Amino acid sequence: MGEKVEISGGCHCGNVRFKAFVEPNPEVWDCNCSICSKFAFLHLFVQHEDFTLLSVPGAQTSYRFGRKEAEHLFCKTCGVKSYYQPRSHPEAWSVNLHCLDNSDAVRASIIPFDGKNWEISATAKGI
Repeated sequence: MGEKVEISGGCHCGNVRFKAFVEPNPEVWDCNCSICSKFAFLHLFVQHEDFTLLSVPGAQTSYRFGRKEAEHLFCKTCGVKSYYQPRSHPEAWSVNLHCLDNSDAVRASIIPFDGKNWEISATAKGI
């Protein structure tokens, strides 16, 4: 592991903003489940203690579906989901690599994750 680098990002309109510290060479998941594929969400997992939300409270709305374990957070103004609480990593936020201001700060390895078959894929990953 290398020294962590600072990243920042948020939604399209700027009402949701965050900063975080991540490993410089993270594994990023490209999930094909019903929600991630529609948003082209690339999952960069950030430990809760390494993430700071800079937005005002109430800038986001929440959506849960299926087992209701994941909390999908969307900007109330522009609708962008820049990060959320994933089912797979309860100790971390999942930040969308596409929503970073400085995605060049990390050298991400994009790893396919078969979210259409979540239970099988999660078991294979040891989740």
